[in-house]
Amino acid sequence: MPIEKRWVVKAQGEPGRVASLASALRISPVLANLLVQRGIDTVEKAEKFFKPSLDDLHDPFLMKDMDRAVERVEQAVRNQEKIMVYGDYDVDGCTAVALVYKFLRQIGHKNLMFYIPDRYTEGYGISIKGIDLAARKGVGLIIALDCGIKAMEKVVYAKQQGVDFIICDHHLPADEIPQAVAVLDPKRVDCSYPFDELSGCGVGFKLVQAYAQKHRIPFEQISTLLDLLVVSIASDIVPLVGENRILAHFGLKDLNRNPSNGLLSIIKICGLDRHNITIDDIVFKIGPRINAAGRMRMDENDENASPSGGHAAVELLIEGNEAQAAEFGNVIDAYNQDRKSIDRSVTQEAHDYIERNPELKKRKSTVVYNPKWMKGIVGIVASRLIETYYRPTVVLTMSNGFVTGSARSVPGFDLYQAIESCSDLLENFGGHMYAAGLTMRPENVEEFTRRFNAYVEEHIDPQMLIPQVDIDSELLFSDITPAFRRDLNRFQPFGPGNTSPVFATLGVSNTGDAKLVGMEYEHLRMELIQRQKPNTRLQSIAFQQPTHYEWVRSRKPIDVCYQIVENHYRGTVSTQLRIKDIKPVLK
Repeated sequence: MPIEKRWVVKAQGEPGRVASLASALRISPVLANLLVQRGIDTVEKAEKFFKPSLDDLHDPFLMKDMDRAVERVEQAVRNQEKIMVYGDYDVDGCTAVALVYKFLRQIGHKNLMFYIPDRYTEGYGISIKGIDLAARKGVGLIIALDCGIKAMEKVVYAKQQGVDFIICDHHLPADEIPQAVAVLDPKRVDCSYPFDELSGCGVGFKLVQAYAQKHRIPFEQISTLLDLLVVSIASDIVPLVGENRILAHFGLKDLNRNPSNGLLSIIKICGLDRHNITIDDIVFKIGPRINAAGRMRMDENDENASPSGGHAAVELLIEGNEAQAAEFGNVIDAYNQDRKSIDRSVTQEAHDYIERNPELKKRKSTVVYNPKWMKGIVGIVASRLIETYYRPTVVLTMSNGFVTGSARSVPGFDLYQAIESCSDLLENFGGHMYAAGLTMRPENVEEFTRRFNAYVEEHIDPQMLIPQVDIDSELLFSDITPAFRRDLNRFQPFGPGNTSPVFATLGVSNTGDAKLVGMEYEHLRMELIQRQKPNTRLQSIAFQQPTHYEWVRSRKPIDVCYQIVENHYRGTVSTQLRIKDIKPVLK
């Protein structure tokens, strides 16, 4: 049985402020309330919010070390030095590498190569193998993207091999900063850049913007790279506020109007070429396909790169030929199909193991270990297990003689501190409050499991173990007019910091057409009606919520909370409610 969710209605905006904003902007008070809840409480702020402008992007030279980074790239371009563009194997890293590589190629620098480390043999970040290859290939400069902020020793090693580094990262630095030619990271304590929530690809774009600005290259020439950047912003789950919102807004326009051939091939494979692509489409369809490549192994060796699946993803993203890009897209899609099959299988194995162990099932946390599971999908499996059991979760497997894994948390619980409390048992670990990676010796698994579970048991608030749905406000179905939907669309792009609003409507019922759909009949599709004047009917879909099917189909009253989305089907666009939760009304 699914865990019952708590509904929490957010604090509403001050009524006078809401009424004033609604009148000035000529929008529904419900939508004016959404603005005030998000800190947009003046007409001026609202106009900036509704009309993002590239003129509001920050000067890239405000970022610490940007002048040094541009000078070093200029030197490499001037002397036709070989440049290696190096990045992490996830979506953010691959798009960052593709973006910088395409720009350098665009300005005429041909002495180029790129490198994506192999998740299985090299792991995350800068690798000795990558540096050694750069030295053998005569590389004078490595531009590292979405990684490198803690690569102190690797940067020293590279310098000894005659290779310079520019680091473009967005992760939290340690107390020491690598001794690279330039370290671009808005999270540096000594960096006064006004916005510190850029993705790794975003930091790479600021380097490109700075170079273009100095060389008076029109912004229109680099804006063609924003389709890659919005894929990074959406997939890396960075806040969609400030500079990210502006970049995502214009990136989505490019992705819809004139995407690069590599992204176009994925868009077609996903069936997204027939409607307007949103942040959700990137998160759930485009991003996972690029990510899947980095999660899988590649057998073939390329003399210019590591044999990593991430290499194939970058090849796709930089490909200029549409037919070739379509072929690469099919390869990437095959990786994704394999990934989905494996993660479903492993999730089921983990689920069965928990269900067979009553003691494990009763705990406030989950730690599961199987040395046969694939390293590249344990993070996905941890997230899947939280959907079922809703508690801090660690999934472990074996890789290169060590036990390695991923951890995921529930809102409010600091997973990183829990793992840090076991640091004496770990070879290394890293991450943040809600997601982390860790490595340990096999003999430490049992003690780690005991201590992690004990820490969670002692420190977690029982309320954190109950899923919470945050509701922006109540709404009548009759309020969802074409004008309301049109104005609501202006709030996009949605994401962290500007989430798609959740509304609640009470006392609705099904018209009698409810049916279970999906491969395993796991989704509930229905038409809902609110029986008050005027009667209003809306098509609705409740993903992974078959539980209340009989109650709903019998037309008994229910309360629902939901997001309002556009449904595209055979060329027709209609309003649909994406149901977050259903509560039967018990009289």
